Amino acid sequence: MNNLITKKKGAESLEKLKILTTLVYVCQAFAFTLGGLPLLAGVVINFINRDAVKGTWLQSHFEWQIKTVWITLAGFALAGLTFTMGIGLFILIPTFVILVYRAVVGWTELTVDKPISDPD
Repeated sequence: MNNLITKKKGAESLEKLKILTTLVYVCQAFAFTLGGLPLLAGVVINFINRDAVKGTWLQSHFEWQIKTVWITLAGFALAGLTFTMGIGLFILIPTFVILVYRAVVGWTELTVDKPISDPD
């Protein structure tokens, strides 16, 4: 009986973490509309709850999301530094495409309860 209660609590906890993971993908989706603030809010959620997902299939999603933020921030910085030279837009567009691709792939895998196959 006690084992059943423990499993139920574990499943409820995992479901809450899945909702948080979904929220981070939503934050990534809105990153360009609100000046990148949702992107930063999402990565804060990842870092706060990182230990809770350790050892679960959601760990790969958290790693994927954190790496997505680093890639996007690097793209934003490089685009900002080169915008006056006229090439910033050519860096910003691929950054946007990579962000959308990674958010869609991650969210798709999350909806079918699968880990990201290769988070690196």
